[in-house]
Amino acid sequence: MGLLEVVVMPDSFMEGRTAGRVNLRNRFGINLLAVAREGGGLRGRLSNIRIRAGDVLLLQGNREILHEIIPRLGFLPLAERSLRLGQPRRVLLALGAFALAVGISATGLLPIQISFLGAAIFMVLGGFLSLKDAYASINWPVIILLGAMFPLSQALDQTGGTELIAGGILHAASQAAPWVALTIVFVGTMFLSDLVNNTAATVLMAPIALNIAHGLEVSPDSFLMAVAISASCAFLTPVGHQSNTLVMGPGGYRFSDYWRMGLPLEVIIVVTAIPLLLIFWPL
Repeated sequence: MGLLEVVVMPDSFMEGRTAGRVNLRNRFGINLLAVAREGGGLRGRLSNIRIRAGDVLLLQGNREILHEIIPRLGFLPLAERSLRLGQPRRVLLALGAFALAVGISATGLLPIQISFLGAAIFMVLGGFLSLKDAYASINWPVIILLGAMFPLSQALDQTGGTELIAGGILHAASQAAPWVALTIVFVGTMFLSDLVNNTAATVLMAPIALNIAHGLEVSPDSFLMAVAISASCAFLTPVGHQSNTLVMGPGGYRFSDYWRMGLPLEVIIVVTAIPLLLIFWPL
């Protein structure tokens, strides 16, 4: 028997359910001993607490069962850093397949989507990953969000919405240097990424950035790079990226803690990134 601390990941099997409803003991052979959430205390019976993403759970059970159940339930282990969830030889083969896919993509022999898809198929066919686990690991909310955002982006482009937004930014920055428009795009994309998925923010902002660059008659490279960088800087909210959500429970953070630390960090990023963009991707 052993104890293990885990973090509930987004889209976990336990998210939105209670331990009593799932029947952890009889169904999986493990006991839920404690729940920690955002540094605050929880009242009521453990079996009636509805689990959320980012919660820290203290589990008890047979060590082998715990190690097997962790990936199935969508948990991230915290306490034991020496977990062995597989055989060393198989781990090396899996790492080798991943390294090979990276090497093939880096040398340009195959596109990245082909090489990594081949590595994923090798993992499944080689028995490193079951087809069920591979299917469960797909982030379907992101897939659906992107499926909705691409038509929205096309609709904005075809109806003139991107030109309207770009025209507004061009009008606001008409009396200033082009780097002002670049800064507006950078900050706008960063703010949008704090509210929606970073990939979706990129899909929406990329055509707007292109229209602004064409309107200013400058190179679009710096504007596209500004969108790519700023979309990955979602630090103001815990919902901007799943990593923000995962650390919320273990770190004992509140929603307001993100903008208190995130706002100065984003200001530093803007002040640093804009000059570097102008140096490496000149207008």
